[in-house]
Amino acid sequence: MSEAPYDAVWNGPLGRIGVRVSDDYVTDIDWLAAGPARTSTHPLAAETVRQLAAWFDDPGRFRFSLPLSPAPTPFQRRFRERLCAVPPGEVRTYGALAAELNSAPRAVGGACRANPLPLVVPCHRVVAADGIGGYGGDWGAGPAVDFKQRLLDLERRALGL
Repeated sequence: MSEAPYDAVWNGPLGRIGVRVSDDYVTDIDWLAAGPARTSTHPLAAETVRQLAAWFDDPGRFRFSLPLSPAPTPFQRRFRERLCAVPPGEVRTYGALAAELNSAPRAVGGACRANPLPLVVPCHRVVAADGIGGYGGDWGAGPAVDFKQRLLDLERRALGL
């Protein structure tokens, strides 16, 4: 896949991250294969990379303050609000989050899969009732689920949990 559409590409502690922005919003944050970084002259892309670096420096306490592209549906808007309220180092099950949203666990899983803004909208904090659950299309095991566990471990270590 061509990386031309990314406004910035950052090599972070857990891998390479591509950032897309519009004039007013961060629209996508994607995990990329290894490769070179690419700085941006777009102020919002540069600020997004700065905040991603700050999160990795202190994942237990840093709070993002980026203008995010609007969620495409009312449910996804409510999902984002509830998910962003889950504190670092804590998790919610798909079922518990679904109950808070008066919805179903599958709908929460679908919203997690459709989340274009991982880390900023912390879908890694949603787990199954009996384990880690899925991430990035993997369920229960695989490189994306391993990555999810690493994100949770980073937050917990930063908070001394």
